[in-house]
Amino acid sequence: MMSSVRSPLGSGTILAAAFGLAALAGLAARPAAAEERAKDLFGAEKLPAATSAQSIGFYSKGCFAGGVAIPMDGPTWEVMRPSRNRRWGHPAMIALIEKLSRDAAADGWPGLLIGDISQPRGGPMISGHASHQIGLDADIWLTPMPGRPLSMAQRENMSATLMVDEKTHLVKDALWTPQHTNLLKRAASYPEVERILVNPGIKKKLCDTVKGDRSWLRKIRPFWGHDYHFHMRIGCQPGSPGCKAQEATPGDDGCGKPLAWWFTEQPWRPNKNPDAPKARDLMTMANLPRECRAVLDAPGPASVEAATYHGGAVPVAVAAPEPEALPTTTASGTAALPASMNAFTATPEVGVPVPRPRPPGN
Repeated sequence: MMSSVRSPLGSGTILAAAFGLAALAGLAARPAAAEERAKDLFGAEKLPAATSAQSIGFYSKGCFAGGVAIPMDGPTWEVMRPSRNRRWGHPAMIALIEKLSRDAAADGWPGLLIGDISQPRGGPMISGHASHQIGLDADIWLTPMPGRPLSMAQRENMSATLMVDEKTHLVKDALWTPQHTNLLKRAASYPEVERILVNPGIKKKLCDTVKGDRSWLRKIRPFWGHDYHFHMRIGCQPGSPGCKAQEATPGDDGCGKPLAWWFTEQPWRPNKNPDAPKARDLMTMANLPRECRAVLDAPGPASVEAATYHGGAVPVAVAAPEPEALPTTTASGTAALPASMNAFTATPEVGVPVPRPRPPGN
């Protein structure tokens, strides 16, 4: 989701003074680190921060530590675009994706093709999303997993199926099936999931066809794009007091006037300033919560495999020095969010991975 980001502040004189004060205070800092683009720093990280799991900041302005990777292949999923290295997330998110893949398979969906989740330490991405920064967002293709394994080349180059006509903004009826509806309903059924972003045409299709219980439709929110995948977002997790919650969705099914707006001319008018830089292109470390510097500086695990979640009760081996909890204050110094702000409890069938003890010799 998009959010406005304030441009970096301060003149060269102010920055020089700030660095001088930091040096006098004995604070360790990389030269001119505050002016480096955050997306370059986070995009260069290949492994997560090997600390306790914690989301910091907001979905479009933050980072996360203690991330784990979903395996490239599972019995009911495959990871797409592997070269992007965006199969990382908060352990609760990775566990939920695996659970969705199993439940959807039981419902008749052949298996999930998993798009972007997050970078190893989150943060703004080199390209693409404004959100996906704190390990709590995931894109799931609306193309079912094929009956045979995809090669790496196919995962990199295979096109997803566009479900919506670009001119009418309506779902292509020849492509939509009851299984698509069931997949979205299953994803929305989890209390962890706070909202699911879809193309407005997909929302309209659901509004026009879903019978019986329609309460889950309130989580299905229309947004630009999302015509070949849906975006699943979970809420701030226990143990992440610096995570900023999003506004709750309205209590109705969302099929009234707000949806009708998407089928007027206004949402589709050309951008008056198409060359304006994206928020991710302007963000420096100074724009992110200050704890994100600690996330960048934290040690990583021994390997990707050491931080890969394998489901169930199998723990994740995070080979790193004894992890210490990251600071829990927010960038503004405000108090941590109360536990009541968490929108869900853990899914009991799916264990959240925990680090193994440090291996001898490390």
